[in-house]
Amino acid sequence: MASTFAVETRTRPPAAARGAIRIEDVVKIYDPDGAAVMAVDHCSLEIPAGEICMIVGPSGCGKTTLLNAIAGFHTITSGSIHLDGEMLCGPGKPKADPGADRIVVFQNGALFPWKTNLENVAFGPVVQGKMSKKEAHDKARAMMADAGLSGTEHNYPGEISSGVRRRVEIVRALMNDPSVLLFDEPYRALDSLTKSVMHEALLEIYYRNKVTIFFITHDLDEAIFLGHRIAVMTTRPCRPKKILEVDIPHPRDYSVLTSKRFRELMDETLGAVHEEAIKAFELGEKEG
Repeated sequence: MASTFAVETRTRPPAAARGAIRIEDVVKIYDPDGAAVMAVDHCSLEIPAGEICMIVGPSGCGKTTLLNAIAGFHTITSGSIHLDGEMLCGPGKPKADPGADRIVVFQNGALFPWKTNLENVAFGPVVQGKMSKKEAHDKARAMMADAGLSGTEHNYPGEISSGVRRRVEIVRALMNDPSVLLFDEPYRALDSLTKSVMHEALLEIYYRNKVTIFFITHDLDEAIFLGHRIAVMTTRPCRPKKILEVDIPHPRDYSVLTSKRFRELMDETLGAVHEEAIKAFELGEKEG
């Protein structure tokens, strides 16, 4: 299904006023006084405002550790992370303050099962005192309609499909007007058909909101279809091995999966990831 939005065709993301991430020489060592496990090793990466940056690499390589540092869930050992030029964490401040400018969409979901979808979407601004209940509900209804969720407002999460729940979660995240959305394999549990629908839904939501997206995945088709760039990470400790520009114009639909350029990018990405997967396997064998 092609996107219904009239969006200028381009490869790079549209200009955005906020959401630029700069990761500079970040190191993360777990248990520095004991086992001293290095999860992230002098990692540097710049993500322009409004870009969809896909992060791929072997399981356990440190991708989620990096996401958690951006979100403010984990400390870093050294280096720094900036958002729009302001230091989130770095020298003298090893842990970022969590904030509504960076919203995580978790792999297992986080909707309140006892609240309706509308109440879930409106919850953040109300509990933070940013909006009255009426204001939040009015905005939530409008955003849900834009995301194709009209008619589900009064359902509970348990009454809708997993794909629709994922869409509700994304709209709930956007209710806080974040600069950055942080995704940790949000579609991992979905079947391939539902996943394809969710990919196009996410792009449609993105075209409307122009938010920066930091998206961890093991699905290379997903990485190429969604991303402006793909950062292939090394096996632990994590750092960029290769950055690939996805020079397929936006807006995209699933017809691009059969294009020559898509297959070329797949071969290039797969080659880089496979090298690191072999290293991870050999390391596991040695550690075992």
